[in-house]
Amino acid sequence: MQAQSAQRDTHVVVAGAGPAGLMLAAELRLAGARVVVLEQESRPTAESRGMGFTARTLEVFDQRGLLPRFGELKRSPGGHFGSVPVDFAVGDGRHASVTGVSQARTVAVLGEWAAELGADVRRGHRLTGFTDLGDGVEVRAEGPDGEVRLTAAYLVGCDGGRSTVRRAGGFGFPGTDATAELLLADVKDLELPPKWSGERRPAGMLLAAPLGGGMVRVVVSEHGRKPRERTGPPEFSEVADAWKRVSGDDISGASPVWVSSFGDAARQADAYRRGRVLLAGDSAHVHLPASGQGMNVSIQDAVNLGWKLGAVVTGRMPEALLDSYHDERHPVGAALLRNTRAQASLFLGGPETQPLREVLAEVFRGPEAALLLAGMVSGLEIRYDVGAGDHPLLGRRLPDIPLVLEGGEETRSLRLLHPARGVLLSLGDDPEPARLAARWAPWVDVRSARPGARSADGEGVDADAVLVRPDGHVAWAAGSGDLVTALHRSFGEPAH
Repeated sequence: MQAQSAQRDTHVVVAGAGPAGLMLAAELRLAGARVVVLEQESRPTAESRGMGFTARTLEVFDQRGLLPRFGELKRSPGGHFGSVPVDFAVGDGRHASVTGVSQARTVAVLGEWAAELGADVRRGHRLTGFTDLGDGVEVRAEGPDGEVRLTAAYLVGCDGGRSTVRRAGGFGFPGTDATAELLLADVKDLELPPKWSGERRPAGMLLAAPLGGGMVRVVVSEHGRKPRERTGPPEFSEVADAWKRVSGDDISGASPVWVSSFGDAARQADAYRRGRVLLAGDSAHVHLPASGQGMNVSIQDAVNLGWKLGAVVTGRMPEALLDSYHDERHPVGAALLRNTRAQASLFLGGPETQPLREVLAEVFRGPEAALLLAGMVSGLEIRYDVGAGDHPLLGRRLPDIPLVLEGGEETRSLRLLHPARGVLLSLGDDPEPARLAARWAPWVDVRSARPGARSADGEGVDADAVLVRPDGHVAWAAGSGDLVTALHRSFGEPAH
C-alpha cells in the first residue's frame, strides 16, 4: 500500500495536549507518523483532576518503559464504588490502583516523552475550525502570530468535554445533563484525616485526599445542590461554606491552590470516527469522575487508536482498520458511563439511599463481588473481538510474566512491547508460528522464550505461542484460530 500524500503538512493533527492527546502523539511517532499537537493553553496547567492510575494504565505505561519516569509508585490498599468501600486489592492484588500522582505530573511526563520522540507540540494555538476534504483535512487555528492552516490526513479531537472538534464535526453526544454540583479545592495549611471513599453526613458527602507535598484535595457535595451556570471557578469561600454546612468544621483558614466544580453529566459520542475526524478521551465521553477512571480510559483510548492510525497514515494498513477503534473502544466508554452513573446514585443520593449502601457494603465484602468491581474499574478485564477462536487470552491484554529469552537473558513479557510493534511470542517447540510471523518483520518482532515462574499474581500464558498487538492485546493464540488471518487483520500484507 502507498503512504498518505507526502504533500500534506503532517500525517495527523491532534487537538489538545492533555493525557490523551500527548499519549496519542507519542504512539503515532512510535508508529512512524508525523504529528502536530495544537494546544490552546500557552503552558501546561498545574491543575489536576486525575490523581493516579488504574491497574491497566500502569501496564500500558510499563509496555512503553514509562513507569520509571514517574518515580516510586505505591498501590492503594483499598478503594470504593460510589463511596461504598471495596477491596480492589482483593486476591492477588493486581487490580489495585496507584494514587497520589497528579494529572499535571502525568501531562509533564507524557509531554517530555512525546517531544523526545519528535512530536510537534504547539502551545498557544486554539483550534478554530476544520474542513474534511474527503481525502484529508484542513485545520485552522489561531496562534501567537495569527491564523495557522495545516493540512493532514486525519484530525483527532482530544480537546476535552467541551470539544470544539466534536461540535464542529457534527458528532452526536447523547446522554444526561448534570443533576448536581460538587465543589473541589486543592489546599495547603490544612490537616484533615483522609476520607478516601467519602464520608456521609445528613447534609451531604465529604472527601479528603492527601496529594503529597502538604496538599490536600477536599470535595464536598450538598444534598439538593443543583448545577449552576458559571463563567469561572467558584471562590474558595464557597467551598469552605459548603464544607461547614455539611460537616460543621471550619476549613476557611486553608490556603487554596486550585478551586473548581464539577457535576454528574453523562454523555458519550455516538461515533468515535466520522470520515477523517476521530475523537478520543473526554472529547468522546464525559461522566462523574468516580474511581479515577476518566483520565485512565482516555489514555487507553489513545493507545488503542495510535498504532492503528499510525499504520494507516504510513500506508501499511487500509483505512478500514480505523473502524475497529470505534468497535473496540465505544463499548468500553459505554461501560464507563454505566458504572459511573451507578456510582453517582450512591455518591449523591440522600438518606433514602442509605439502606442500599448498607446492603451493598455487605455484598462487596464478598471476594467475588469485589473482584467483579475491581475488574470493571481497573480495565484489566477488557476483551476485544479479534476474530475466530476460543482461547481465554484472545482479545485480552497480555499478562506480565517473567521470560527467559534464547541466550539466557531474563526479561518480562511487557518489556517486549517497548518498541510499540507487534510481537509473536513463541513459548513452545513448534517453529511454524515464528516462521510465518517473520514475513511481517519489521512490524512484528518474533521472540522465542521459555516462561519463568508464573507471575507473582499467578497469571500465565497457557499457549505455545501468542500474537500480541502493539497495544498489548492478544490477537491470536496457538490452537485457536488461524495465525495468518490474524496477522493480516492486525498488520496488513506481509513485508516479504
